Amino acid sequence: MNIRRLPGLLALPALAALLAGCGIRSTEVPTDFGPAPSRVRCSLADPGRATQSGQGVPVQVFLLCGSSLVAVDRAVPVPDGAAGAERRVLVAQGLLDQLAQSPSAAEKEAGYTTDVRGGVTVSGPGADDPDDALRLSAAPGSLTSYALAQVVCTLSDSAATEGDGSVVLGGPGTQPPRRYACTSGVRSRPGSNEPPSSEVTGG
Repeated sequence: MNIRRLPGLLALPALAALLAGCGIRSTEVPTDFGPAPSRVRCSLADPGRATQSGQGVPVQVFLLCGSSLVAVDRAVPVPDGAAGAERRVLVAQGLLDQLAQSPSAAEKEAGYTTDVRGGVTVSGPGADDPDDALRLSAAPGSLTSYALAQVVCTLSDSAATEGDGSVVLGGPGTQPPRRYACTSGVRSRPGSNEPPSSEVTGG
């Protein structure tokens, strides 16, 4: 045996013991943690769901995506001949129904959700309400901050209102309605910023 190689050979067991003491262990068990989570895109490859939902008036509704409100295209049915206050209520009801629908498979994949629950109906103004008021079957204050933001921003930018970025909403009781505004802060952080509201006088 070559005496000069002896120190190197003696060092190998010591090196192996050192590596074992470092906590580095080999394994033959495969590790699979699945694919990396996909990033929420908040955009649709095919945004034309409105054309797939039958005949109706093209509208936009605000869904939740991430921490923001994002507008998506829809269509609501409005009978021929409907005009004035009747048409406003029909459009408003159609918008609420669209908000309450579960997002499509493509929308879910893109990260869209809704906090609006089904069963909420809408009617026109009460006797002492302004002409542009809408009465919900659920008090606006009983909705979650996300749902209220969705309803306010959707209705305030539709044919159901004057299109000035606000909507006059009341509940089923005799409490006076209030004017709610859809602001940039509400759209960007609906969970933290409830739609600001103010008192309105009668019609």
